[in-house]
Amino acid sequence: MAASAPDPDAPHVPVLLRPLLKAVAPVGGLWLDGTFGAGGYAKGLLEAGAERVIGVDQDPLALEMASDWAGGYGERLRLHQGNFAELDEIAGGPLDGIVLDLGVSSMQIDQAERGFSFMKDGPLDMRMSQTGYSASDLVNSMDEGDLADVIFLYGEERASRRIARAILRQREVEPITTTLRLAGIVEGCLPRPKPNQSHPATRTFQALRIAVNDEYAALAEGLMAAERALRPGGQLAVVTFHSVEDRMVKRFLQLRSGGGGRANRYAPEAPEDEPRFTVVSKKAIGPDEEELAANPRARSAKLRVGRRTAAEAEPIDRKALGMPMFQGKLQ
Repeated sequence: MAASAPDPDAPHVPVLLRPLLKAVAPVGGLWLDGTFGAGGYAKGLLEAGAERVIGVDQDPLALEMASDWAGGYGERLRLHQGNFAELDEIAGGPLDGIVLDLGVSSMQIDQAERGFSFMKDGPLDMRMSQTGYSASDLVNSMDEGDLADVIFLYGEERASRRIARAILRQREVEPITTTLRLAGIVEGCLPRPKPNQSHPATRTFQALRIAVNDEYAALAEGLMAAERALRPGGQLAVVTFHSVEDRMVKRFLQLRSGGGGRANRYAPEAPEDEPRFTVVSKKAIGPDEEELAANPRARSAKLRVGRRTAAEAEPIDRKALGMPMFQGKLQ
């Protein structure tokens, strides 16, 4: 079933756009927006002085929706369907800047047909690219141990084994194919949330979405691709929305700026290396009160920015980034 287009009048607010543009100023040259979505960052970069922007998104619907306005920028805006893990190949040459917003697009959440939301009934899908296996495929085919590991590693859900057992019991009765049915199963495993606490299914849905779209692997590859693609002085700006993503970006910039350190207190200290980035801001940049009032979704957002040096790019061990390493089978 084809996903219906979201309301064109609905606001799609790019999170931390003002502090991002301030941190990377002056904006100029060729930039790549690796998570194009509704185009908010790309528009902001173009209006702030970028000569050209390459907009990349793995969701074909995002690029289809942009066709109504993208032509107004002429050759200054080029759209490309793909994954930012391959952004250096997509760019085809040195970049002056890269922006990545790792949050789920509001366009995707708002469409029940896409299966991202536990608040709206729809098929249990969650595929950003609209290809490959779905969340329904995972919950109906994985064994209990692997499913529990996914929910724990990718969702940081302490009740993962209880939830996995409940899913296996319920799929024996009938396959789990809708968002609200899965949300109900998870709710039955957890205490009723207190006021201002997140929905009980939040972590499980997050875990399945990350697994379906292989998001952590894409982030690790995308960070390394950014290192290869940026010219000396080029800037990398990444907006994250939860602790694991932020940890991976923070560790990457620490290691690549010569900070070394340890992924945890038991790991050996990383050897010092020739810096490939300088960190623009030692602490993550968060939203100000004005943005929080206008866009509550920004509350958990963190921005980190690094500036590329002239040192040669090299691969990095994913484990050094603190990336959760799932060892089981997804199907």
